Amino acid sequence: MAAAAPVAVVKIGTSSIARESGELDDDALAKLAGDLVAARRAGHEVVLVMSGAIAAGMPALGLHRRPTDIGTLQAIAAVGQPRLLERMNALLGSLGIVAGQVLLTPYDFAHRSQYLHARATLQRLRELGVLPIVNENDTVADDEIRYGDNDRLAALVSHLVHADTLLLLTDTGGVFTADPRRDAGASLIEEIVEVDDALEQAVGGAGTERGSGGMASKLAAAKIAAWSGVRAVIAAADSPSVVLDAVEGKPVGTVVHPRQQRLPSRKLWIAFARGAAGRVVVDDGARRALTRDGRSLLPAGVRDVDGRFEADDAVEVVGEDGRPFAKGLTRVSADTLRSIAGRRTGDLAEGIPHEVIHRDDLVVLP
Repeated sequence: MAAAAPVAVVKIGTSSIARESGELDDDALAKLAGDLVAARRAGHEVVLVMSGAIAAGMPALGLHRRPTDIGTLQAIAAVGQPRLLERMNALLGSLGIVAGQVLLTPYDFAHRSQYLHARATLQRLRELGVLPIVNENDTVADDEIRYGDNDRLAALVSHLVHADTLLLLTDTGGVFTADPRRDAGASLIEEIVEVDDALEQAVGGAGTERGSGGMASKLAAAKIAAWSGVRAVIAAADSPSVVLDAVEGKPVGTVVHPRQQRLPSRKLWIAFARGAAGRVVVDDGARRALTRDGRSLLPAGVRDVDGRFEADDAVEVVGEDGRPFAKGLTRVSADTLRSIAGRRTGDLAEGIPHEVIHRDDLVVLP
């Protein structure tokens, strides 16, 4: 039985495929198509995650600056999405490759049935020789549309398809010690073993007006990939043979190594695909029970509650030192939790959940 072909998820951002005017850059798209086909011909399976629906829609509507309100952005995406796919289909088709579109949001990873349907669809497309193009469903997404969510989506897709490599293509050569556009002395970081808070804070925010991500978004995606056991590469989209070099392990951009410990899909979604609606401060005993013994969080261990959240919202779990060490889905609202914080299970009123966060809904992260 032949070994399965290595799988790569390639994500490219708007800033790498759009001109300064906001219109799609046909030369950049043609290069991307050629790079993807080269990797396929070398025996790699490829899934493309692509931003650019808004950039594709703006010129068609006579817009010269990216709006900021969600409703308008969603409308522009609805116009741009078919134009973007049509162009990529034409470029890939000229090279003998059939493409197929799959629209997803991070919330599709929360429900087991949707997760399995998405995985089956992507698998069948690849079996048929189709190159899947995954897009954030910008026409119905909410706040994600503003924050480079396709980086995060690409990382979740890399887990979904059991990818070997996640390649995040951008308009810089990788992760640098400082912003190379502002600091001539900035040097490339070739390898990253652990994406920590200090590194994420050092790289800054969104890169360009045309895009919504930036290097912080790329590093956050690389962290998700690392927890999925996937090797991530951050590299320049205009680098020659960048896709083939990255998937074959040649020196290009910045490599973020995968972790030995991997998270299952549900816990990956809790940890990275849902924003925290609040914070729960716990005592040292509760912290030990969560981190060392793998127990659920009980009301008795809660010392304080910050924010307004409802049952099933994601919250950060914070130690008495003020540092978050876990994240989970709460079974009670913030108001209810404030009223029962510190109480033992036997003192709870009938109908109040005994666990604030069940261990199955809790992720402990460094």
